[in-house]
Amino acid sequence: MLMDILYVAIGLVLLVLAGDALVRGSVNLSLRLGIPPLIVGLTVVAFGTSAPELLVSVSAILDGAPGIALGNVVGSNIANILLVLGIPAIISTIHSSKLGVSRGFITMLAATALFIGLCFLGPITWWHAAVLLVGLGLMLTDNFYAARSHRHATREEDLEGADPSARWWKIIAFLAAGLIGLPIGAELLVNGATEMARVFGISETVIGLTLVAVGTSLPELATSVMAALKKQPDVAVGNVIGSNVFNLLGIIGVAGFVGPIPVPQSMLASDLWVMAAASLLLIPFILMRFNITRWVGIVFVAIYAGYTFSLVAL
Repeated sequence: MLMDILYVAIGLVLLVLAGDALVRGSVNLSLRLGIPPLIVGLTVVAFGTSAPELLVSVSAILDGAPGIALGNVVGSNIANILLVLGIPAIISTIHSSKLGVSRGFITMLAATALFIGLCFLGPITWWHAAVLLVGLGLMLTDNFYAARSHRHATREEDLEGADPSARWWKIIAFLAAGLIGLPIGAELLVNGATEMARVFGISETVIGLTLVAVGTSLPELATSVMAALKKQPDVAVGNVIGSNVFNLLGIIGVAGFVGPIPVPQSMLASDLWVMAAASLLLIPFILMRFNITRWVGIVFVAIYAGYTFSLVAL
């Protein structure tokens, strides 16, 4: 049992560090190859920051634990809203008047509705995955044209991990660390989590919804906390919205081609609707511009704690 906990801990650390290394290496390689920063921001950075969740989901399916894959995505989306926005709001009020993410938020709601609809037509197979990836392609295309027409186009210094002076050996080292560390971390995390589920008699889906989901959401949490401390609410909220869309469309879109993903009845009955409700909770703050105050943050975190308790206790 102690070894399983150790595997999970080491796996999470490897995922966070390797994911960051992959983003840094990929961004700087792309810039060195002359790819415009706008394209890098919409593709390389977006996919790179979702790499830990993707590797965990693919590894879980290959290891015969698809419940962890699906639980990881649904649980991450719930945690992203209630924890990744709740905790920064407790630290510093998120002033919604400064937000400009309404378009992305509507995209997230549409992706959530599409994902839930496909889950009811499950198990998720290649054709479900194809629909999700088409949705992702449409979203990226829309983002590209919206960003291109924006007066302030993405600059190199605005990209996460960008270092215009990075040497080739450093770029290669970052890429190698990311490409080696991610699969090892994912394998350790999935194996440890699967064994813990077996020992405690908890389903793989619940482990995915809680332990794995929170673990793979740690990079988003760190980014949002720093954004809150720097009074950059658009970064904090945009980070959550972008991550949630990629989780639903990109990660399950890829994982569905690796193998079928059964959708448990418990998820159809409750967890998907908790994810939808958490998404809808943001309507007053994004579309109606109410501030996400400290008390709102406390309520968000309390709701997440209650949800997690209900999963483990039942």
